[in-house]
Amino acid sequence: MATSFGDQEAIVAGIFSLFPEPPNDVIVDDYFAGQKNLRVGSVIDVLNHPFRISGIVEHGRGARKYLPLATLQDLIGAQGKASIFYVKVDDPAHADAVAAAIKAIPGMEQYSIRTLQQWLSLMTPENLPGFSTFINVVIGVAVIIGFIVIFQAMYTAVMERTREIGILKSMGASRYYIINVVLRETLLLAVVGVLLGFMISAMARTGLVHRFPTIRIELSRHWLLQAALIALVGAMLGAVYPALKAAGKDPIDALAYE
Repeated sequence: MATSFGDQEAIVAGIFSLFPEPPNDVIVDDYFAGQKNLRVGSVIDVLNHPFRISGIVEHGRGARKYLPLATLQDLIGAQGKASIFYVKVDDPAHADAVAAAIKAIPGMEQYSIRTLQQWLSLMTPENLPGFSTFINVVIGVAVIIGFIVIFQAMYTAVMERTREIGILKSMGASRYYIINVVLRETLLLAVVGVLLGFMISAMARTGLVHRFPTIRIELSRHWLLQAALIALVGAMLGAVYPALKAAGKDPIDALAYE
């Protein structure tokens, strides 16, 4: 169970077994050490105070830097006080029960007590002010731009193939066949574009994580599916009018087109 994690510059109390003994020593995780090219013995500044790295631990412990509680209290002028505690349970399934038990202690009901899952849920776009609106605006702009680009590309393609369309219609091709040809070409281009976009996104994520190890970028299936649907729907909508335009061409006028 966790109540959240404190200042990102200097961290905490909670994993007592990892605390270094000397007051001027600090422990960092492997992500932070990798980003800064640090090793045991390196010196870093925490709250404008130099600390020597005495150990590097695996990431996922709840923080990037670990200081003795008394040292951190002295640095921020809060001797004998702590604002956040991290409590580890034997099984994550017991987190809700532990949180409920802590809240049941007289006097503890006035404090904010959250499980790790509840704390992480506060970081979703829905709980960040204005972020969901921003994402929706970006998606809307992307759909409009995709629609315009596909519309222009397919309309130009139809105009350039006027004679070919006339030949097809003079050979008995139906309106449905012409529409089907244009839409299938659009769908193929959209699918190739989506796959190419996924590849570029994966490469960009790999590059960013390599350059900035503390930045974690997640490409969830939900976002990939949503991006694919937006691209495909926008492409097909943009191709509808050019397809109808191609299907409505008169064979004689199309054959005489220069």
